[in-house]
Amino acid sequence: MALPPVTTGMLVVFALIFVALVLFVTELVPSDVTAIGVLVSLAVLESYTAVAPSDAISGFASSATITIVAMYMLSAGIQETGIVERLGVHLARITRGDETRLLGATVGTTGISAGIINNTPVVAVFIPMITGLAKRAGISPSKLLLPLSYAAMLGGTLTLIGTSTNILASDFARGIDGRGAIAMFEFTPIGILLFLVGAAYLMTVGRWLTPARIAPDADLTDSYDLENRLSRLVVDDDSELVGRRIGDVLAEFDSADHADVDLLQVERGHGGESESPASDREAFNARASDELVEAGDVLTVRATLQATNRLADEHGLRQLAREEVSADDLVTERSTLAEAVVLPDSRLVGETVESSSLETQFDTTVLAVLRGDDLVHDVESLTFEAGDTLLLYTTADALDYFQEAGTLSLTEVPTGGLATLEDEADGDEVAPLSPKTPVAVAIMAGVIGVAALGLVPIVIAALGGVFAMVVTGCLTPSDAYDAVSWNVVFLLAGVLPLGMAMQRTGGAEFIAAGLVTSADVLPALAVLALFYLLTGFLANIITPVASIVLMSPVAIDTAGRIGADPFSFLLAVMFAASSAFMTPIGYQTNLMVYGPGGYTFTDYIKVGGPLQLLLAGVGTVGIYGLFGV
Repeated sequence: MALPPVTTGMLVVFALIFVALVLFVTELVPSDVTAIGVLVSLAVLESYTAVAPSDAISGFASSATITIVAMYMLSAGIQETGIVERLGVHLARITRGDETRLLGATVGTTGISAGIINNTPVVAVFIPMITGLAKRAGISPSKLLLPLSYAAMLGGTLTLIGTSTNILASDFARGIDGRGAIAMFEFTPIGILLFLVGAAYLMTVGRWLTPARIAPDADLTDSYDLENRLSRLVVDDDSELVGRRIGDVLAEFDSADHADVDLLQVERGHGGESESPASDREAFNARASDELVEAGDVLTVRATLQATNRLADEHGLRQLAREEVSADDLVTERSTLAEAVVLPDSRLVGETVESSSLETQFDTTVLAVLRGDDLVHDVESLTFEAGDTLLLYTTADALDYFQEAGTLSLTEVPTGGLATLEDEADGDEVAPLSPKTPVAVAIMAGVIGVAALGLVPIVIAALGGVFAMVVTGCLTPSDAYDAVSWNVVFLLAGVLPLGMAMQRTGGAEFIAAGLVTSADVLPALAVLALFYLLTGFLANIITPVASIVLMSPVAIDTAGRIGADPFSFLLAVMFAASSAFMTPIGYQTNLMVYGPGGYTFTDYIKVGGPLQLLLAGVGTVGIYGLFGV
């Protein structure tokens, strides 16, 4: 079959796609900003792209976009009930000490939950709980966190509302002659097959391939290589710091003369070289205290050895050389160490320690940042990126705020710090559910039921569910808006017009015509598998949303040209877009476990590569068996 002629408009659209792909891969600018840039370019170049300004912004009014916004809100309403936390507590009780049961329960619970509500909050809740349980059982958390992310992704294939790519694919299905949107459970049998095969892989081969990067007994200070950067200094009787407010001392240490020193904690009743009873000791977070410094107080500082020696000489301080500072030493009733991940839509992205006001407004000190394989201690000038894992010295109130605001996802708190799910599991009673739980569950069930029966479109059912959640008090308007990952929404709304431009300029037809030639030597089933593999590869690099927007029109066009079923090809693209297992940037839950698991980039290829190939084969056969080709 001859290729259609290449037009100027087609070349312009392909050039925009190439630039977008480069920006998506390099992340020179955030992906949602790239998408908005594409949107603007399409409208400005209307004479070439055939996308009018009104069409360029139509992604914001797309039923898929609105549905995704509503589903974020509905997920938040379910999250507020405490059901996910309760599941975690029960998981902790029934699996304690057994790695196989813990892995199986983690995969099963996460996957089923992710089929109903957004998987990001599920993973955010489970990370600290799984980390704590693993360490108590003497298991490396790394053995469980990557399967946790993969299970969340697999769970998204179970229902239409499981992930945004499913909802987006449903919108593309409307363009196929003779059918409308995808029904709620239309592809669930294939999703169940993929989930079961994926779970079996994670329990066997994946379990063997997943590395144990984090030692089960690792102290947070050791994990971040701080043993030589934390010191204790005793305030001598003749020190010039005696009688000064801790806040004033902190300000002096923050000055240019001591820019390489952070005063973290002031401990009273420590006893210097001798040990004092724990009940006699009192510790203050230096950034949250207005106490006066007294002789005998012990200052815990983060600094190099040279800076510590200089500080001691200048201010009449004496080092406690025998004592190493551990994570437990920094955990008190008022303050704690914590490990947390910067979420993709966090306000911290693009900020520095100073511009984010973490120290001044939230009494929080960033001790180190883990970015991929790189551990950074000189953090003052570092610009935060999504996926950065931060070691914080902070307060419980600040952590609560960070989690509620979606700024950070808490991944670990040392024993004795902020209460986590595994601590609750030791008690006699599980934390009570919200009184609104029956109402919220009934609303969510109603949304699913109404949409499944086809009584109203999914977008109307979801919006109605949000309305019901708010008017019944299950969700406040502010919490509803805060629950939305607006970067995903803008990414989706920005790239949707790109698919429109590909179709109008003949770009999708041109690519399809090229792929049609493969049908000369391959059966339709093999071409279907080719689309599955290609889309999955793109999803690992340019995000699932962008890959499904680019590949869906091409898949539908190709299927029509070779006499195959366009819906089967669309399903292949949809399932493949949810299988970005091979990179930490492919999906946000992969990014969330990257730092806490201590993984390297190659770990994702080693564990996720075989899984992606396995599911490509199973998914292709499953689609063929249920829908034909």
